[in-house]
Amino acid sequence: MTQSTKDSAERLIGDVVDPHTGKSLAASGAIKGMGVDGGKIAVDIVLGYPARTWEAALAQQVRDALKSDPAITVATVGVASRVHAHKVQNDLTPLPNVKNVLAVASGKGGVGKSTTAANLALALAAEGAKVGLLDADIYGPSIPRMMGVAGKPDSKDGKTIEAKIAHGVQTMSIGFLIDEDTPMIWRGPMVTQALTQLLHDTNWHDLDYLVIDLPPGTGDIQLTLCQKVPVSGALIVTTPQDIATLDAKKALKMFEKVNVPVLGIVENMALHTCSNCGHTEHIFGTGGGAAMAQQYGVPLLGALPLDIRIREQADSGTPTVIAEPDGALAQAYGFIARKAAAQLSLRARSKVGGLPKIVIQNT
Repeated sequence: MTQSTKDSAERLIGDVVDPHTGKSLAASGAIKGMGVDGGKIAVDIVLGYPARTWEAALAQQVRDALKSDPAITVATVGVASRVHAHKVQNDLTPLPNVKNVLAVASGKGGVGKSTTAANLALALAAEGAKVGLLDADIYGPSIPRMMGVAGKPDSKDGKTIEAKIAHGVQTMSIGFLIDEDTPMIWRGPMVTQALTQLLHDTNWHDLDYLVIDLPPGTGDIQLTLCQKVPVSGALIVTTPQDIATLDAKKALKMFEKVNVPVLGIVENMALHTCSNCGHTEHIFGTGGGAAMAQQYGVPLLGALPLDIRIREQADSGTPTVIAEPDGALAQAYGFIARKAAAQLSLRARSKVGGLPKIVIQNT
C-alpha cells in the first residue's frame, strides 16, 4: 500500500462521525491502531463508552468508508470499548470501586425521573458496562418496586452491606430497609446522613457507572448531596411542559454552581400515540427540552414518548429495557445511555490512581 493510500485510509476513517459524541473518530481519539499490507488494512477502534449493541454497525460503517477507496481490497475493523474514570467536582475523593457517578435529576416530581434512571442503568448494562443504581429518594423510594427486588440486604462483614442484584444491576435503596408503606418522617440532616451511609457503606463491586436517582427539587438535601458526593456528570429529566422546564433549569443551574458537568437533557413524555386510532399528540407541549438544551449549550440526549408500556413495565418490576429489549422504546433508552456515557468520555479523566506509588525504604 502506498503512503498516499494509507493517508487516504486515515482520512476516510477519521471522517466517520460518531453520533453519540458528535465528533469524528479522529477528533475523539477513538482510532487506536492501523495495520497495512498491500491492499489489506486492519483498524482498531476503541470507544470511551460502552456500546455493545452499536459496535457492529460502527464497524460496518468504517468498512464501507474504507471501501470507497478502490486501492483497499480488504478492510478488517475491530471495535471495542473501555470506560475510564473521569474527574469529579471540587477535587472530592472518588468512591472506591466506582469509576463514575452519574446523577439523574429533575427540578420537580412527576416527570418520570426514576423510571428514566432505572431504564438508563439497565441500558448501560446492556451495552456492556458494570452498573449500580442508588435510590437517593429517601422520602419516596421507588427503585425496589421498579427493579423487582425486595428484602433486607446481606452483610458479609457486619460493617458493609451488599447491593441487591436486579436484572444484572447492583441496586441499593432505603426501601430495602423499611416496609413499603412506612413513611420516612425525617428532617433534612437525617436524610442526608442516611443517604451518605447507603452510598459509602454499600459494597459496590467494580462499577463503571453508579447511577444515582436523586430526589426531585433543588433544596438543601440535593445541594448537600451534590457537594459531598463525587459526581462525574449529571442528566436532567424534564417534560416539554413550560412548568417542568422552568424547574429543570433550576436543577441545571444547581449543578453548575457545584461544578458538576451536565451531560445532557432527557425529554420525557414528549408525545403520545393513541393505541386505538394511532393519532399522535404532544400532550405536554413540544420542543421544551430542545429549547432548554440550546439555551444552556448542553446536548439533548433524546426524547421518550408517553407510553403506557413504560409505566406498566416499571410497576411490574421489569422495566422496558428488560421487558422488550429489542423494541423501539428500549432502543431509545439505549441511544440515550450511550450518548450520555459518550459525552462523559470526552471530559477530563480522573488522575486518582493514575500515578505509581513511591515507597522510601532505609537500606
